Amino acid sequence: MSQTRQFTLDNTEKETLSKWYRLLTLGRQLDEKAPNYLKQALGWSYHAPYAGHDGIQLAIGQVFDREKDFLFPYYRDMLTAISAGLTAEEIILNGISKAADVAGGGRHMSNHFAKPEWHIQNVSSATGNHTLHAVGVARSIKIYKGGGVAISSQGESSTSEGYVFEAINGAAKEKVPVIFVFQDNKYGISVPQADQSANVRAAENYRGIRNLKIMYCDGKNIFNSMNTLFAAKEYALKNSLPVIVHANCVRIHSHSNSDRQELYRDENERHCVKLSDPLIRFRIQLIHSGKFTEEELKIMDKEAKTIISAAHKKVIRATDPDPKSIFDFVSPEPYVSKKYPDGTHDGTNGKKMRLIEALNSTLKAEFRHNPDTYIWGQDMANKEKGGIFNVSKGMQKEFGHIRVFNAPIAEDYIVGTSNGMTRFNDKIRVVIEGAEFADYFWPAMEQLVDSSHDYWRSNGQFSPNMTIRLASGGYIGGGLYHSQNIEATLTTLPGLRVVYPSFADDAAGLLRTAIRSKGITLFLEPKAMYNDPSSEAVVPDDFEVPFGKARIRREGNDLSIITYGNTVPMCLQVADQLEKEPGKSVEVIDIRSLLPLDEETILASVKKTNRALVVHEDKVFAGFGAEVVAMITDKAFEYLDAPVKRVGSTFTPVGFNRILEKAILPNTEKIAAAAKELLEY
Repeated sequence: MSQTRQFTLDNTEKETLSKWYRLLTLGRQLDEKAPNYLKQALGWSYHAPYAGHDGIQLAIGQVFDREKDFLFPYYRDMLTAISAGLTAEEIILNGISKAADVAGGGRHMSNHFAKPEWHIQNVSSATGNHTLHAVGVARSIKIYKGGGVAISSQGESSTSEGYVFEAINGAAKEKVPVIFVFQDNKYGISVPQADQSANVRAAENYRGIRNLKIMYCDGKNIFNSMNTLFAAKEYALKNSLPVIVHANCVRIHSHSNSDRQELYRDENERHCVKLSDPLIRFRIQLIHSGKFTEEELKIMDKEAKTIISAAHKKVIRATDPDPKSIFDFVSPEPYVSKKYPDGTHDGTNGKKMRLIEALNSTLKAEFRHNPDTYIWGQDMANKEKGGIFNVSKGMQKEFGHIRVFNAPIAEDYIVGTSNGMTRFNDKIRVVIEGAEFADYFWPAMEQLVDSSHDYWRSNGQFSPNMTIRLASGGYIGGGLYHSQNIEATLTTLPGLRVVYPSFADDAAGLLRTAIRSKGITLFLEPKAMYNDPSSEAVVPDDFEVPFGKARIRREGNDLSIITYGNTVPMCLQVADQLEKEPGKSVEVIDIRSLLPLDEETILASVKKTNRALVVHEDKVFAGFGAEVVAMITDKAFEYLDAPVKRVGSTFTPVGFNRILEKAILPNTEKIAAAAKELLEY
């Protein structure tokens, strides 16, 4: 089927028309059958009917090439999935959430159709956020000359989201082959178009962006939709540029089975949209053209019914998900070091470095090790500059603009498109500066949350392989948005790893493990210690630190101080001081890996010393230390000779003036006072 061909009723072969009709009637019968499963308490508790979107969805599936393209359907794209090749059985397996569901084994919401092995992606319920993933994989398609396009499909209302603008603007700036399909049915659940968009046609909101082509079609018309989608793909491939295809549709039924459209659409409106039914119109065209008799179409309708009936009988007996499987695929198995299994070394082999030098040298070493490694972020790849703190200095000069490049000030775009980049193949590793300071990372939280459960919801079929570097913490006189800590929030998300080194060797070892591992690692860097002599350590060339393995920085018998990040050197200083003054022996545990957490080392220390002090820079109230204290109380309560205490920041923002900062953040005096109180208890 040539992409330059213009489909009309007259010049389209009967075999092709027959194929299209079979897909259309199969999809429509499934669309109408889906609500019955809920009525019978069999599942499909979320169903968004697609009736009225038939033309554009058939066209998306027909233009999609599973060998080269990547397809990101949204929750209303049942016919898109069927047209792309999913069977009735696969659709129903997803609808009633069976273990054999090819999208995710029943882990994701029904009506979220996918088949990752065919590049039909498992997208989230955050409507429209997959536009970012589509741009990211299109970036990889361009880099690796994959010869395909990324196709992102969504309703028009989701184009109001800021991250959709970031995706389209970024795709145009980067000149990548991606097609954004807007299926416009004039409603966002019950919200009419007039309350959603300044322009009647949502695509017009993007008019004026350079390198972006906008095409319109009647999404109810089979031929117009086919011609437009094939032309859009041809344009995107030929020019390596993004295209918006705005398809005018109607929504015949309610938004979903939890919506009642009669509450906001009057009877006349509901009657009129039924008159625009694309399937009925296509039937009439086929019969009036003389190419098909009504009997022939009825035979195909009956065939579809038979297919659905057989699929139903098979699926209804299929196995449900096993509750024991909930812990499978939370996070991929990490890279495991054979040479440094406990993440320590004897200090005799290597170069003494400060923390910033260890990070820079490790990044360069890993880029030499794996040519499919990339790094990008804000303000970090322009001539001799390498990030706001110059951690990546010299990388663009050595590895070039394709592997080391700047990002716009759009944190959601940085994370979302990095997620998409890794979808192209499993070898790709992306290191990103998620924000210039960790405090600025909040706009990316939508993408981080979505990415955190990609591996789980896809049943282990896809994992974003990203290392997200964030310059964290205070002690620099930075104030708001430059000195806060965010790890307590990050560690609440299953699927992530969160590490926070405080010495050069651990920084190098954890960074190497993070880059080589599958999955997402939040790599928090105590920026106040980048050039601090207290962070210096001998760093072996090949050093590796495993996740979930704490480091005993100082052994002792009378008190365990459990800490990480900027407060580790402070705690070591306090331990030295206490040993000289009252002659007490203090053990200092550097957690370094917050998620996963090394409970074994912490508990063993507490059982030995019988006293515990948890110290971190973040706020005491609801800080990460609260989880450590709860774990100690739960699992080592009978060993305690004193209450577990915490030292951290006050429950305030971190102020700019150094006087305020000192009053807010922990320091050696505050740590020493708490330690003495525990030792004297």
